Amino acid sequence: MRSDGAFCPADRLTLTREVAAYLRTRPGRGAVAVHDRLAGTRFTVEPAPGAFPLASVAKVGILLGTLLNAQSALREPTPAERVRTEAMMRRSDNAAAQELAVELGGSEGLTRLLRGLGVDQTWPAPAWGTTRSCPADQLKLLDLLTSPAGPLTAANRAYAHALMTSVEPSQTWGVSAAARPGEQVAIKNGWMPVTADGGRWVVNSVGRLSSADSDLLIAVLTEGNPDKETGIRTTEELAGLVISAIRR
Repeated sequence: MRSDGAFCPADRLTLTREVAAYLRTRPGRGAVAVHDRLAGTRFTVEPAPGAFPLASVAKVGILLGTLLNAQSALREPTPAERVRTEAMMRRSDNAAAQELAVELGGSEGLTRLLRGLGVDQTWPAPAWGTTRSCPADQLKLLDLLTSPAGPLTAANRAYAHALMTSVEPSQTWGVSAAARPGEQVAIKNGWMPVTADGGRWVVNSVGRLSSADSDLLIAVLTEGNPDKETGIRTTEELAGLVISAIRR
């Protein structure tokens, strides 16, 4: 796509068209955002009407809040918090996420936290799985969780990285499909059927692909899938399409 290493406006337009064409072949709707932190490239396609339910991807915000809550008290996460965050991120344990969300003040507490960090297109809900957001805001959260310029200490960044690079093998689908050999994949996926949408599925995947010469954040959100497997395929193919174009 490029010969000079720059992701130019023509490339952006071409990729936008390719993403739109791909999404027309898929059921439901989808959106994607990517940030190549080494190249400084950002790319986003977020079709109307906007925000998507996050399902278990909302746990990324809960993790960030838990770590920041500990830092504000000038302490490390407690043993109980570690048990819950590890269950929440590695096994996607919902009970652990609920307990941590309550400790952060529920949806109101999470909203205050996120707005204070500049995350203003995410709307925490009392039922945290129905929190709505857009891919670009999920990249903000990933950046806050992983960047040395972010609010977390080096120890807490390393802890979050360790959790998201050691999820259960059955939950490593999604944006990981775009990783090159040797890249570390830090990931959190979310999936749930939505009764109000006729049982169609929300299937989402966010994460970081990194190595000595790469550092990419990516978020793919989808809804209206007829089943989980269809949603997984969309997240993987959309991640692959966009990441391969960004890397060229």
